[in-house]
Amino acid sequence: MIRAVFFDIDGTLVSFKTHEMPSSAVTALKKLKENGIRCFIATGRGKDGLEVVSAIPFDGYITLNGQYDYTTDQIIYENFIPGKDIHILVEELKKHPFPCGFQMEEKKIFNYRDERVDEINAITHNDNQPAGDVSDVENHKVYQAMAFISREEEKELMKKLTGCTSARWHPSFTDISPLGGTKVIGMDLFARYYGFTMDETLAVGDGGNDIQMLKHAGTSIAMGNGEDSVKAIADYVTDDVDHDGLLKGLDHYHLL
Repeated sequence: MIRAVFFDIDGTLVSFKTHEMPSSAVTALKKLKENGIRCFIATGRGKDGLEVVSAIPFDGYITLNGQYDYTTDQIIYENFIPGKDIHILVEELKKHPFPCGFQMEEKKIFNYRDERVDEINAITHNDNQPAGDVSDVENHKVYQAMAFISREEEKELMKKLTGCTSARWHPSFTDISPLGGTKVIGMDLFARYYGFTMDETLAVGDGGNDIQMLKHAGTSIAMGNGEDSVKAIADYVTDDVDHDGLLKGLDHYHLL
């Protein structure tokens, strides 16, 4: 029996075309909650990017790919990039500049913006933060960095950031996160907090940063608009987000 469902946001709950949750998704989420099933967000977005799903009171939030997890009442887990790695990243930006956003608890700041950042913001409507001097980020908790570099550049950079890992859901950039915190850890922490097992969970996603989550859950659904690598490991592939994919996927498992 499924007692808890973990949802990615972009491309899963929220359309890349309308930048909103389809009405069918809202209806499905409300029905899940009416049926006593706990609902959780599991996203690469930060706390400041959740307005788009505010119509639903979720039981918990796994944000920044697992680095900052909380309920409405308390922080369950937080994990930030080691200071030495932030220093290395800031120095790399001086020597070999590329757009990079630093995500703190309540805000994000970019060193500079170009067409790559604007392209992603056009997709997510969540990356319109300002650009400016980022030298001060070394004095703050940085939970995630958003680096607009190629895959080859990513490989070289990550050799230097020994306290970090990276995850890419778009060719233009990669999310750099501290080692330790993942969506999977957030899932386990919420399972312990609320008293359910992984066998009783379902996860729904579409991007590369959802693969671990889908593998960890007892049951998994990939969105029809998802990457082929995501569809390959999912138990079920539903329709895309703009064609009631979420509702159809949940209905496939008789949860509505």
